[in-house]
Amino acid sequence: MKKVVTLGEIMLRLSTNTGERLFQANQLTMNYGGAEANVAVSLSQLGFQAYFISKIPNNSLGTAVVRHLKANGVDTTYLLKGGERLGTYYLESGVGERSAQVTYDRKYSSFSNLTKEELDWDEIFKGAELFHLTGITLALSSHLRELAFFAIKKAKEFGVITSFDFNYRASLWSQKEASIVFKELMCEIDICFCGELDAIYLLGIETDETMKLEDYYKKIKERYPNIFYMASTTRQVHSATSNTLQGHFYMDGKLYQSKAHQIEPIIDRVGGGDAFAAGVLYGILEGLSPEQLITFATAASALKHTVHGDCNPFSVEEISTFIKNGSGKILR
Repeated sequence: MKKVVTLGEIMLRLSTNTGERLFQANQLTMNYGGAEANVAVSLSQLGFQAYFISKIPNNSLGTAVVRHLKANGVDTTYLLKGGERLGTYYLESGVGERSAQVTYDRKYSSFSNLTKEELDWDEIFKGAELFHLTGITLALSSHLRELAFFAIKKAKEFGVITSFDFNYRASLWSQKEASIVFKELMCEIDICFCGELDAIYLLGIETDETMKLEDYYKKIKERYPNIFYMASTTRQVHSATSNTLQGHFYMDGKLYQSKAHQIEPIIDRVGGGDAFAAGVLYGILEGLSPEQLITFATAASALKHTVHGDCNPFSVEEISTFIKNGSGKILR
C-alpha cells in the first residue's frame, strides 16, 4: 500500500440535535474529527496506508481518539500523547434557511504544544508518497506555522508530493495574515485546493467580470509554476439540508468539471470538503484520467453528506458503484 501522511489537530465534536440552539441544548452528540484527520480516514478507506501526525492528551478522550482513528484504519504511530486537553468544537446544526454554526474551544490544546523535536521526520517521510496539510493548522499559532513549514520542506527533501488545502477560517485568523502565509507556502506545494474567492482575496489575483475559474487557475499557475494540480468545489445552498455540489480539477492548462450533484436531504455537511480532497488525492496517486478523477472526488464528497460525523466511511467500490448507478439526483 502507498504511504500517505497528514498533519493537524483532531478534536472532540459536540453537536446539537436538529432544531436546537446550542444554548438550549441539554445533551450533545460526540464525534471526533479535524480536516487533516478526516483526509487520513478517507485515504485509509480508499486503500492507502494513512498516517496521522498530531498530539493528544493521555486521558480517556485521547484514548477515544486513538480508538476512532484505528477503527477507521489510520496508523497512529506518529500520534503523540502529552499536554492537558483535547481541542473541542461545538456544532449547532442548521435547518431550513438557518445555517450551521461552529464554536471553537481549542486554545492550549495538546496539539498546540507539539514541537518538531518530538518527531522523527526522517522516519515519517521514509517511503511516503504524499503529505497533506490545511490552512486550519497554519491559522492556530505562529509556532504551528513554523512546524508546518518545517514539515513541508522536510517532505520535499524526501521527494514526497505535497498537498495543501486553503480551508480558510475567518474565525481563526484575518484575511491579511492568511494571505501572507499562504503566498509563502505556495512555493512549496505540488497540489493545491483553492477556489475563486481564495485566488482573489488570499493570493491577490487581479479580477474582472469576464474571468472564470479556469482563468484564475491559469494566473495561479503563472505565479506558482511548481503547482501541478488545483481543485475546488462550488456549492449552491438551497437550504441547510439541500445543496447542489460540483467539482473542478485543473491540470496541464485545462479545467475539468464533474456533473452537479443535488444532495437532499443532507445528513451532515461537515467533512464534505475533506472527502473531496481525499478523492482528488486518490485520483492523482492512482493515475486516474482527469475526467475520472473529478467524477470520483465529487461523488465521494456527495456521499459524505449522507452520513453523520466528520469522516467519509465509503470505499472505492462503493463510490464507484454510486457513480455507475447514479444517485437519482444528478443534474445534467
